[in-house]
Amino acid sequence: MQLTAIIEREDDGYVALCPQLDIASQGESVAEARENLTEALELFFETAERSEVERRLHIGVEDDLQRTLRSLRDACISSLTSSKVSPSRLPRSACR
Repeated sequence: MQLTAIIEREDDGYVALCPQLDIASQGESVAEARENLTEALELFFETAERSEVERRLHIGVEDDLQRTLRSLRDACISSLTSSKVSPSRLPRSACR
């Protein structure tokens, strides 16, 4: 997995941010800020619960969305079937 590091100058030092995980660190140079961010990320991965890592990386969100869309589609087809309208007679966009 690749993560992004955004390093910006701030006052007398540098701030490093990993936007995917919302973890930041700082240093007196770009190299030090990057090293400190790497250490902060390592500590995060060592100590964070799996659910927290997944939440921050948005893992599983797409699966949840797919399940919700399937449920809505099934409900749409079910309501059409119960009202004696054949889904095959409707335009393809009716249940999308």
